[in-house]
Amino acid sequence: MGQDQTKQQIEKGLHLYQSNQTEKALRVWMRVLEKSADPAGRFRVLGCLITAHAEMGRYKDMLKFAVVQIDTARELEDPDYLTESYLNLARSNEKLCEFQKTISYCKTCLNMQGTTVSLQLNGQVSLSMGNAFLGLSIFQKALECFEKALRYAHNNDDKMLECRVCCSLGNFYAQIKDYEKALFFPCKAAELVNDYGKGWSLKYRAMSQYHMAVAYRKLGRLADAMDCCEESMKIALQHGDRPLQALCLLCFADIHRSRKDVQTAIPRYDSSMSIMTEIGNRLGLIQVLLGVTKCWMIQKELDKALESIEKAQELAEGLGNKLGLLKLHCLCERIYRTKGQQRELRDHVVKFHECVEEMELYCGMCGESIGEKNNQLQALPCSHFFHLK
Repeated sequence: MGQDQTKQQIEKGLHLYQSNQTEKALRVWMRVLEKSADPAGRFRVLGCLITAHAEMGRYKDMLKFAVVQIDTARELEDPDYLTESYLNLARSNEKLCEFQKTISYCKTCLNMQGTTVSLQLNGQVSLSMGNAFLGLSIFQKALECFEKALRYAHNNDDKMLECRVCCSLGNFYAQIKDYEKALFFPCKAAELVNDYGKGWSLKYRAMSQYHMAVAYRKLGRLADAMDCCEESMKIALQHGDRPLQALCLLCFADIHRSRKDVQTAIPRYDSSMSIMTEIGNRLGLIQVLLGVTKCWMIQKELDKALESIEKAQELAEGLGNKLGLLKLHCLCERIYRTKGQQRELRDHVVKFHECVEEMELYCGMCGESIGEKNNQLQALPCSHFFHLK
């Protein structure tokens, strides 16, 4: 297969993919991969396969194609191709919650500065790195990376990147409990979709709606949360976007739990858990298990709650997700206080404070811990934050 034919087949695959005929598109691209003798064409088709597998939640396949793409980039001996392939490798590891590897591959990208293309990719590299630091609960570095990504987006007038960064910032502020900002950023992302997103993939709309739903739920605006989450789920189902379906099911479950409707929440958690397990989103699984634990606590089934905590703790320790561990120690503290088991209670109080220290989650002005309850925060240029009050 020559250069022109390769190009035509890649376009054919893209057309099928955009009209939701994913499996047909994959078959066309795989055929190009087998038959094309054009390295640049092979590189591009691998990029298409990586994106498609990412959106379907087939992260292990995504990683497999990213590794092949690096070999192709080396064959092409072009720093731009190499930077792009390392970014795809970083992203694949980010999706598989291998955060240390993600950070390491992102640093490789930043050290390989080729030409203008690599400079345009810097924003995406910073975003991926920020998501990885957030997965490890290293908040100051995560914020630094997101702000850097936002600067690249503004300098290159890259509205799609800006939209993605705003969603990540929404997630960031939801985790440290500044719910005003957790809502502000996804609303900004939704505005960008409305103003510039006519030709964009619908996943940008779905993504912003999902993050708005999370913030609305945290603010207790449950009807608004339900509306946004339904909108996001509708697009996720249309597009066969398994990762987003799992997140929406988790959000639905959290909304029902906030309404104390445990009977409706538990099956949603179960459905979310089975997709999270299938795609390998271990960070998502920790969130699901936290929700399930809270359901058992509402029903005063404390031993079942402790079983869920044990599973979640194993995952959080494996990933290095310190915020997950902090929340689990906090729940254990409540359970053992109710059970009157003083020794276990003290143990978890100590571990909780160790987590707060480790994450540096306290205000430099008033000394109180950050992230215990909803509080407006202000970040300094050095990315340290303090209570706005």
